[in-house]
Amino acid sequence: MKSFWDERYSETEFIYGKNPNEYFAQNVTMLKPGVKLFFPAEGEGRNAVYAAQKGFDVLAWDQSEAARNKAEILANERKVNLKYLVCDWNDLHFTNDYFDAIILIYAHFPPSIRPALHEQLTHWLKPGGLIIFEAFSKDQLKYESGGPKSADMLFDEAEVLSEFPSMNFVNLRTDVIDLNEGKYHAGKGSVVRFIAIKQ
Repeated sequence: MKSFWDERYSETEFIYGKNPNEYFAQNVTMLKPGVKLFFPAEGEGRNAVYAAQKGFDVLAWDQSEAARNKAEILANERKVNLKYLVCDWNDLHFTNDYFDAIILIYAHFPPSIRPALHEQLTHWLKPGGLIIFEAFSKDQLKYESGGPKSADMLFDEAEVLSEFPSMNFVNLRTDVIDLNEGKYHAGKGSVVRFIAIKQ
């Protein structure tokens, strides 16, 4: 999987665009600038760079060195500093209750690690902290606008509820939207979205 992403992110263009995800940009306004945001599977950095521009304390993580290279290009272009870790998720170590918010935007992990990873992320989130989430639903297999081609890499609302049991969901819904996020996220797509607060 790492080699796949290294190859994809080595393309010259920003394959998911340079602008932030719309759902994230609309909802990050719920948070006060200066608080700590964590961006797992952040790829080319479009969301983390946007948050840094808005004055948040940003940390991004991905397994792909090529992804970080692209993110650094974007950060330099937008004149912000970006903290970006590249490692396996098992090599991430933070104290519990560390982050004020976790931003999961198209963070599709293999089913063998996903429940444990989501559980760990909630441990790192402060009580009262926020998760902003958008990812492809299982219905995305009907569309050609991007995302994994295996149902077990996609989401439904029941899985979300089971994998984030310590979260109080402000909203949780499945929507069909028009994607315009670079060449790999383009056209109609089905997504699961939620805002949730740690109890």
